[in-house]
Amino acid sequence: MDIKENIRKVKQSSYILAALPEEVRNRALEAVCEALAAQQTQILEANQMDLERAEATQLSAPLLSRLRFDRKKISGCIDGIHDLIDMPDPLFRQILKRELDTGLVLTKETCPIGVIGVIFESRPDALVQIASLCIKSGNGIILKGGSEARATNRVLFDTICDAALGAGLPEGFAQLIEDRAGIDELLQCHGDVDLIIPRGSNQFVRYIMDHTNIPVMGHADGICHVYVDGAAMIGKAVPIIIDSKTQYPAACNAAETLLVHSAIADVLIPALADAAGAKIRLRGDERTVQLIDCAAAEEEDFHTEYLDNILSVRVVGSIDEAIDHINRYGSHHTDCIITEDADSAAKFMALVDSAGVYQNCSTRFADGYRYGFGAEVGISTGKLHARGPVGLDGLVTYKYKLVGDGHIVADYASGASQFRFRDL
Repeated sequence: MDIKENIRKVKQSSYILAALPEEVRNRALEAVCEALAAQQTQILEANQMDLERAEATQLSAPLLSRLRFDRKKISGCIDGIHDLIDMPDPLFRQILKRELDTGLVLTKETCPIGVIGVIFESRPDALVQIASLCIKSGNGIILKGGSEARATNRVLFDTICDAALGAGLPEGFAQLIEDRAGIDELLQCHGDVDLIIPRGSNQFVRYIMDHTNIPVMGHADGICHVYVDGAAMIGKAVPIIIDSKTQYPAACNAAETLLVHSAIADVLIPALADAAGAKIRLRGDERTVQLIDCAAAEEEDFHTEYLDNILSVRVVGSIDEAIDHINRYGSHHTDCIITEDADSAAKFMALVDSAGVYQNCSTRFADGYRYGFGAEVGISTGKLHARGPVGLDGLVTYKYKLVGDGHIVADYASGASQFRFRDL
């Protein structure tokens, strides 16, 4: 059966999935947890095959880091699914109930989006998170992982599907695409796929956006900033900067640029260089190069998502200059101000146009799990219809239900009947 036909099956299954009660969806997630724990050996063996093949093809260190799927990551995935199970059902929630007239009642109720296609690179844990979020939110799933993780993805997909089907989910609720040519076929299925979420390089995301009529949600870059204000505490700022850059440099929420107010630069920049040592390779503007021994930054560095332990540094004369820099060079992902001045923090948070704006904490907190969403399908830097880490709330939409008793519009048009709006 070809890819398009399989996607049609997912669409048909999605109607059944959307109506399943919460206990069935949660039972499926419990079964997935048990299956992942039982299949650990096979999962690890498949991942080792992928790692060996990736090393032979000289895959970059950041992508190798994302590809590695060890027992700790499996355990983390299982914990995340248990958190999802404990979360309130995102479906069938009544947002509005209004009586339009006697016996004519309108309700607005949450429902799944339908079929969601997620295209991602390298990270097998993303497959688990995406699948579990879609099961909880009642959405059909189309998954396309990177070829570098194909053995791991296949074992994970089979494990999840077998467990979920055994727990009562409809046949064909999920589809795994394993070859790159399948992406183009997926992008043509605008009648059967309701949303595409691409997770990958800027170039890749742009390609997806330019080659489909299906709505696309996601982010192309993760160029995140830390701005150290003149009213910052050095002892607080340095650990935040180091964590933002080095805790997991291959992540899209890792800091790529440090902006430092000129009033504090002479103290902050040398303190950071001493504390970071060889852990961070700094690339600085003219003022920074005068203060420490580091490479000179080029203009292109401030447009670059390194995904590595490299940090661009620029000294700015004011908070306004920092905000202008972030809005110009940033990717509207996550940006942080370090300051003890409440007015400066409020100004930064109001004027920086990003999905996440922080004060005095690491940019690495921009994550669905760390927000208590259980997991995320990705991070959206757009403004429609979800923004920031996209968890369960970002995977549902709503429908209007109207119940009457023989009501017809002609009576209201003629004046024989009148609306009497009353929220119930």
